Amino acid sequence: MIDHFSILLSHGLLLLAYWRLLHRPDLDIEQPRKAMAEQLGLGDGPGPKDPGASADSGRR
Repeated sequence: MIDHFSILLSHGLLLLAYWRLLHRPDLDIEQPRKAMAEQLGLGDGPGPKDPGASADSGRR
């Protein structure tokens, strides 16, 4: 027989997590990708400024 307490507990915790995620203020704010990358610290890495440019584009 299935333990009713374990079902109630697991579904209650899922409902609590859903409720807390639903009422977060940052869910309604959309940031541009560049601002989000800078916030996460991903925009500071080495590399070309233009991702479409290749390394030998300046040679002729």
